[in-house]
Amino acid sequence: FHEDGFLVLEHFFSPEECDSMRSSIQRILDGMEVPPHCRTEFSTKEEEQLQAQGSSDYFLTSGDKVRFFFEKGVLDEKGNFLIAKEKSVSKIGHALHAHDPVFKQITHSSKVQQPGIGGEVTPHQDATFLHTEPLGKVLGFWIALEDATQENGCLWFIPGSHTSGITRRMVRAAQGASTCVEFVGSEPAYDDSKFIPVPISKGGLIVIHGEVVHKSEMNSSEFSRHVYTFHVMEAKGTNWSKENWLQPTPELPFPPLYT
Repeated sequence: FHEDGFLVLEHFFSPEECDSMRSSIQRILDGMEVPPHCRTEFSTKEEEQLQAQGSSDYFLTSGDKVRFFFEKGVLDEKGNFLIAKEKSVSKIGHALHAHDPVFKQITHSSKVQQPGIGGEVTPHQDATFLHTEPLGKVLGFWIALEDATQENGCLWFIPGSHTSGITRRMVRAAQGASTCVEFVGSEPAYDDSKFIPVPISKGGLIVIHGEVVHKSEMNSSEFSRHVYTFHVMEAKGTNWSKENWLQPTPELPFPPLYT
């Protein structure tokens, strides 16, 4: 982890735990109701982010709620679904860990707490979006609920890229701006030849340093690739940037991992 910026732990969760999370998501999808004017497409490309999430209060205020974000091309210009709504969802966020008992149990499980674990998603660093002072205090947990392969969109990393800091941040825009968020700085052009694929089996966990560069390619297979991700921050001596898009609320402060 310290050398590469990520760590693969196969079979970290059981198949039964993965299936319980997928069943919970199906139940949540069955009850999904999103007004057409709130339906936004999820993207990691900068211009599309600013146009969709960046102009949507629905996204910006989702930190303490369970909300739905959709794949590109599944909505018409009025926000109506072009395909079955349960197949149109790209991401559900951002408070499953607080509001759903299955995801809450997984997030706070003794496995996660044990000491010593210190569509296409374009190349990025999590610290661009989840900035702390000092840097290096955020870990991503990426749990494969199904096998993740090169064909269905496994993660790709540039090993060792977590040692060079960050050059871009997404921050809350000033009041009155045309978008809710904006980017400061720019992302460098990454050499595709430096990325390595990291396939992982169902139940596997990838621990991700907040500054390591990673991506996933488009799912070109007939199989889904469901994952559960969350982030943890070392609280002692760390300041969560007030400019981050995601902010704790009085109704839902960031919960301690150890409860």
